[in-house]
Amino acid sequence: MSLRCKFTTQTRKKTETVEVCCRFHLRGVLFAVLSILLVSTISCAGMGSTSRILFLGNSYSFVNNFRNTFAELAKAGGHKVETDWAVARTLADHVASTATRDMLSSTEWDFVILQEQTQIPSIEQFRTELMYPAARELVQKISISGASPMFFQTSAGRHGWPENGLNGYESMQLQINQGSLKIAQELNVPIAPVGQAWLNARRIDPQLDLWQDDSHPNQQGSYLAACVFYAAIFHESPEGLNYFAYLSDETAQVLQMIAADTVLKN
Repeated sequence: MSLRCKFTTQTRKKTETVEVCCRFHLRGVLFAVLSILLVSTISCAGMGSTSRILFLGNSYSFVNNFRNTFAELAKAGGHKVETDWAVARTLADHVASTATRDMLSSTEWDFVILQEQTQIPSIEQFRTELMYPAARELVQKISISGASPMFFQTSAGRHGWPENGLNGYESMQLQINQGSLKIAQELNVPIAPVGQAWLNARRIDPQLDLWQDDSHPNQQGSYLAACVFYAAIFHESPEGLNYFAYLSDETAQVLQMIAADTVLKN
């Protein structure tokens, strides 16, 4: 099935209409659709106000200065944000961490982002025994504090996880998406569908390189993730924002489009 997407990007000097032909299979799109429904339940951060956002994660939440990329995108869209993070390997480690508890109580956060170690959601036993109990406890604490929790659906490894039967990137990504969606539905917590955006991007252009190694994102991967968070938190398209990080205008605009379509469109 082919999808033809037409979008307009606004820069300081001119408006360019770019037509992008997107071909990808429908397999896995259900996860994106349900993620969009979950994201729509969260209140939009108001223009002019400062949104305070705490990331509870590991290296995926700060590699390539990810938080700054997101903050600069927010600024380009007229939003003020303050971000911070607490680092631990897994959500279970965050539950046990005194530093995480201190961070949660240190500020009146608007959003708290929960990012699991990326392999755990891809295996049913691991997510059931490790991710889900920790997520339930953290979401309860975050909600009591008055902040809005949001799940960071991570991207899969370049080669999947063959040792556990996930032969190839897409096989692992679909399992991560399914695992994160299940707990999000249970707890009625929205998802920032970064993993689904990566999957869509790779189906549009299989040669698009989003990794810096076998697991972590490169600059393009982090920029796409930041665009997804922009759309998920502010309920606005990142298309036309004039902050491109270290990417070319053309590459950044395509990634903006993919993020917008993944989060905001069916």
